Amino acid sequence: MTEPSDPLTDRPIRLGVLISGGGTTLANFLSKIEAGELNAEVAVVIASRADCGGIAKAEKAGVPCHVVSRHNHIDRQSFSQAIFDHFRNARVDLVTLAGFLSQIEIPDDFHMRVMNIHPALIPSFCGKGMYGHHVHEAVIARGCKVSGCTVHFADNEYDHGPIILQRCVPVEPDDTPDTLAARVFTVECSVYPEAIRQFAEDRQLHQTG
Repeated sequence: MTEPSDPLTDRPIRLGVLISGGGTTLANFLSKIEAGELNAEVAVVIASRADCGGIAKAEKAGVPCHVVSRHNHIDRQSFSQAIFDHFRNARVDLVTLAGFLSQIEIPDDFHMRVMNIHPALIPSFCGKGMYGHHVHEAVIARGCKVSGCTVHFADNEYDHGPIILQRCVPVEPDDTPDTLAARVFTVECSVYPEAIRQFAEDRQLHQTG
């Protein structure tokens, strides 16, 4: 006889996604969910600008999307409060930074419930100003033989907080920032969902333990 399911542990994890650009990471999440490879649902998307390309991806998927601009708030605290109010209203379990370029303050009720992915192997090539192609340009300029990506729990410092997973990729002699970025993003597409799965499994363990 099959045991009745526990709605608290069997339901998909509810994600909040923060974007500032084209929404490629958001699209990856949606693709993994649709393929049955990630037991999650994107509950809400927050965009930092009205011209983010990822907004159209959210709308096409039927996901509620709100624009919360830093310029419309007097300080980072009020900006962050507006963002996390949306996440609370959507009953989000986990917030994922997906190319979000504005720094936020993480409130106590979301401690260890905000993830970020960085396109390098933290603690190298990280911190303020190190994002996107700036990272890959710096890796190539330094002559590194490997690079990769890091998924970590975010705190109130740039690219800081406990590391969850890292993956390496080779840096080829003829790499450009574009070719290296593409190779890193390929592994990002698997490692970020894997980190979300680990978070969901830990949540289930704590709820049933």
